[in-house]
Amino acid sequence: MVKKSSSAVNAEIVNWEAEEYVWREKKAGWYIGFAVVAVILVALSVYLRWWTFTALVVFSAVALIIYSVRPPRKLRYSLSSKGLLEGNNLYKYEDYRSFGILQEGENFAIVLRPRRRFSLQVTVFFPKESGEEIVDAFGARLPMEEVQPDFLDKVVRLLRI
Repeated sequence: MVKKSSSAVNAEIVNWEAEEYVWREKKAGWYIGFAVVAVILVALSVYLRWWTFTALVVFSAVALIIYSVRPPRKLRYSLSSKGLLEGNNLYKYEDYRSFGILQEGENFAIVLRPRRRFSLQVTVFFPKESGEEIVDAFGARLPMEEVQPDFLDKVVRLLRI
């Protein structure tokens, strides 16, 4: 659902709701394969007496399982004259050099490319029917450039995380 607002200095331009990430259904085989890999890594690290690595593998495996079974939250987004508001987080336009659009199946996302070298890019999903209005609003404030999924995005998609 997209709404327009006007007036005020920090007027909202566009509002929408979307899931925070693309949730991929995992079959029992995924969990079995994951458990096998985790057990092999733990066994290898115990054999080599790499205790820190053992703790890292166990902690990472538990965190990944919790993350993989948790469905995505529905977040509310707003574009204003200052930037993108995601819940209580404001991403100011001035902190980003450009934006691009990614499509993953039926899902569309805006990717904000940061000005600072080691800052993280921001990916925000949006409904297809609202896409033109959202892209136009970003385009009025930031230059658009082509974006491709980076290595980590490809790994996440491949592993269905």
